Amino acid sequence: MYGGIERIAKNVEDGVNSVEGVEAKLWQACVFLSFLDVPETLPTEELVRLGAPSKSSVPIIHPNDLSEADGFIFGFPTRFGMMAAQFKAFLDATEYLCKTQQLAGKPAGIITSSTSQGGGQEIAVLTGITPLVHHGMIFVPFGIGFTYNRDFGNMEEVKGGTPYGAAIYATREELTLVESMHANDHGHYFAHVTKQLKEASV
Repeated sequence: MYGGIERIAKNVEDGVNSVEGVEAKLWQACVFLSFLDVPETLPTEELVRLGAPSKSSVPIIHPNDLSEADGFIFGFPTRFGMMAAQFKAFLDATEYLCKTQQLAGKPAGIITSSTSQGGGQEIAVLTGITPLVHHGMIFVPFGIGFTYNRDFGNMEEVKGGTPYGAAIYATREELTLVESMHANDHGHYFAHVTKQLKEASV
């Protein structure tokens, strides 16, 4: 709604593209290491009332096209501590891919955003893992290492991000330096894991 997922996804995308032989492609609804920013379902009047900016020019992808990617980094905002309904609706449309297990064995990560520190960044990622399990995908968390690097342990700064994946506070215009570095590192790490899995399966 406020462009937070797109802002963090672009930092993750840079991290992915920093790994030789790996290409990230940003989509609304997904990427070639794929980031999801699902089409809006709220009425235009409600978006205006909420002060949402104009929509992104990032292209939209159909759920069935997900099978073309080697891995995914799904991005969705929190809503009452869970994945947003728009993202859930997108996943609901992947039933054919699930039945045929076309995404099984592919790595997937999750990035998220919230509008407050208590916005449920970690639990939102946990709720997002359930559909990945049904697809047979491999969840790749970023891990606790980021908290020991890049000043993330600095408690004087309010910032998003967890061991589950990169995250931001969506109401800010820009990512903090720490959020930006965490997102970039997450993309870089995920790209290495995806590349290793791809090469091992050849």
